[in-house]
Amino acid sequence: MRRSLRKRFVLAMAALCLSSSAYGVEKDTPKVRTFQFTYAATVIGLKPGQMARIWLPVPSSGPAQDLEMVSKDLPVAGRIEKEKQYGNRILYLEAKANDKGAIPVCVVYRIKRREVKGTTNHATKDDAQQLKRFLQPNRRVPIEGKPLDLLKGKTLPSDEMALARVCYDVVKNHMRYSKHGIGWGNGDSVWACEQGYGNCSDFHSLFISLARSRHIPAKFEIGFPLPAKHGSGAIAGYHCWAEFHLKDKGWLPVDISEASKNPQQSDYYFGNLTENRVAFSTGRDLELVPKQAGPPLNFFIYPYVEVDGKVYSQTKIERRFSFRDER
Repeated sequence: MRRSLRKRFVLAMAALCLSSSAYGVEKDTPKVRTFQFTYAATVIGLKPGQMARIWLPVPSSGPAQDLEMVSKDLPVAGRIEKEKQYGNRILYLEAKANDKGAIPVCVVYRIKRREVKGTTNHATKDDAQQLKRFLQPNRRVPIEGKPLDLLKGKTLPSDEMALARVCYDVVKNHMRYSKHGIGWGNGDSVWACEQGYGNCSDFHSLFISLARSRHIPAKFEIGFPLPAKHGSGAIAGYHCWAEFHLKDKGWLPVDISEASKNPQQSDYYFGNLTENRVAFSTGRDLELVPKQAGPPLNFFIYPYVEVDGKVYSQTKIERRFSFRDER
């Protein structure tokens, strides 16, 4: 009897392991990366002494990363605010241009980033209050219309994990990672559906549309990528991914654009994230604190500036991002 029970236990555990790996949810010890990240920019093209309002995204500590602000070099002290809808932190300052008509800003962070292996966290009271929001559409992320045509004719399982995997595979098979032409990079689900290519924002907006349309809460996260090779260097631009929520598991990540570029890691990027990144903000259609004069931000990763009550062009904001591994 004991031998029979032991055998059944071993078989059950093996089945559980196979079930997890089939969905790409890894259970190994997560890798950890500790590095300094420099977020710098210069607002140019102003008149000497001209005033500007500047908002900068500030990363937060959480299940996947620990954060410390090491230093900041700003023309004025500024203050850190927190917006209520998603809990994003914001560094806000009002400053005058120097005699060259510029306003430089620089913040250095020390970040300990952990590889995500499965759920980032289970449902909390705060999550419960936000889950309804993560089922609703955004301006460029509808939950009806053209994007849903991609699910027509598909067998849609009742199991939430399996259903999320169908949405993941549909996007991965439909989309091609490319930055040619115009229109990509806005995280527009309809555009991505019609064109079949784009960058990470387009991939994950389309996934969020599909997941939300099937009553699976999903959210958009954006930050910066780091090269897999440790060292130091410049970072050209942002990277984003998504998370979806399961009732009995909590939040699980997907990085479909990376899976598209690395097909051999397709299973891994469903439910897992490498440690080679840092998250800065969550959500779309953002109202900043203090509230900006312009429309809600599509997403918030680069400095946002207003001058004389109007949105200041990103072409007049020089950006410089870099990293340096500590070990």
